[in-house]
Amino acid sequence: MSASLNAATTATAQDPACAEPLPVLGRDVTVPLVTGGEVTYAALDYAASAPALQRVWDDVAAYAPYYGSVHRGAGYLSQLSTDLFEQSRTTVAEFLDCRPGDQVVFTRSTTDSLNLLAAVLPADCQVFVFETEHHASLLPWTNAQVTYLNAPRTPAEAVATLERALADREPYGPALVCVTGASNVTGELWPVKELAAAAHAHGARIVLDAAQLAPHHPVSVRDLDVDWVAFSGHKLYAPFGSGVLAGRADWLQEAEPYLAGGGASRKVSRREDGGVDVEWHTTAARHEAGSPNVIGVYSIASACRALTEAGFDHLVAREQQLVTRVREGLAEVPAVRVLSLFGEDAPRVGVISFVVDGWNSSHFAAALSAEYGIGVRDGLFCAHPLVRTLLGSEPQAQGECGAPEAAPGERSLNAIRVSFGAGTPDEHVERFVRAVRELVTDGAKWQYRTQEGRCVPAV
Repeated sequence: MSASLNAATTATAQDPACAEPLPVLGRDVTVPLVTGGEVTYAALDYAASAPALQRVWDDVAAYAPYYGSVHRGAGYLSQLSTDLFEQSRTTVAEFLDCRPGDQVVFTRSTTDSLNLLAAVLPADCQVFVFETEHHASLLPWTNAQVTYLNAPRTPAEAVATLERALADREPYGPALVCVTGASNVTGELWPVKELAAAAHAHGARIVLDAAQLAPHHPVSVRDLDVDWVAFSGHKLYAPFGSGVLAGRADWLQEAEPYLAGGGASRKVSRREDGGVDVEWHTTAARHEAGSPNVIGVYSIASACRALTEAGFDHLVAREQQLVTRVREGLAEVPAVRVLSLFGEDAPRVGVISFVVDGWNSSHFAAALSAEYGIGVRDGLFCAHPLVRTLLGSEPQAQGECGAPEAAPGERSLNAIRVSFGAGTPDEHVERFVRAVRELVTDGAKWQYRTQEGRCVPAV
């Protein structure tokens, strides 16, 4: 790699002792308010897509002039890009504390990673998944026998529920457990290590959906003893559509390639009968057919380095201060009900969902945006069974706008989610807490209407 690229990857390393948020793109963007004037945008939807770290953007910009094909050319730029791509694989393996022999496969997203794993399951494999999962973890297992487990109300109940289900399975063959590390709805941490132990005790394997965990906490494949882990770059402060599936190689090596094409094939020859014989790679390349997203992969590796150098102890401690401030602020507003599976004392990352008495959540989220410049998420968060379980049969006030997911004639069920992380300034959290209190106390200052399924200010 050139000296300029080496300089770009080290010059902006973060001081672990620094108490400030990590620099992210968009931190100075201003947005107009319907009530007049502009305000710096408060991006509080990290659980959907976190803003890219400035460090990551600078690394990618430094590499961009050297962009070339990967595994495809003899030229200098191609060779440099290939080295960068494979070095990124090593960086991700170190970030996840993978075991010797584990493979790191680059994909498009967590969803793509879990669909890849679903495609390589052995015949007759049974899958066990809690209804609390994000749709990326809930839905890919269409070619397997799936057992959906009811939402547990404590971590211990989650482990006991899984143990019973695995012990009762028939026939006793290959099995896979899929579980989240941190809920994308409640932010609560799941007992991954205990669930992994239960899975292995009953002859099953386990895959960890770390999309909401990896940006907030260190993830060790070795310590958690999971068989695979999946996560997305765009939640780890990296731009561009890229993801990771890392873990045991055997099922990956034994299955047909996820995509058939160049890069996955090691040797292709014609047969005398007119057909084609193919010898597939046994490395991660087996499931990385086509020209790889080298910039997306490099951005993930850059984010892994940046978070490691910043120090997860510091990042976790600061984020927990923000979590405490938001929860205390919401607790001061009687009309607000925070959604939770495991209770108030459960450890969690910076993801909090809630509803407000007398408000439809889409209406409330629209007012936060239009009147305060705060971006949150409203709806069912691609975790419909979980949110519906948490909301129960509680109807929401229709207000001036309805839930975007509600079908015609369907009862309006949706919630508001605020999420934050390493790049969130204290001011954004303080503005959010103040805005919730003012909206509940004084009401919205503007009129709103439904337009193409979204709640927007009336003009």
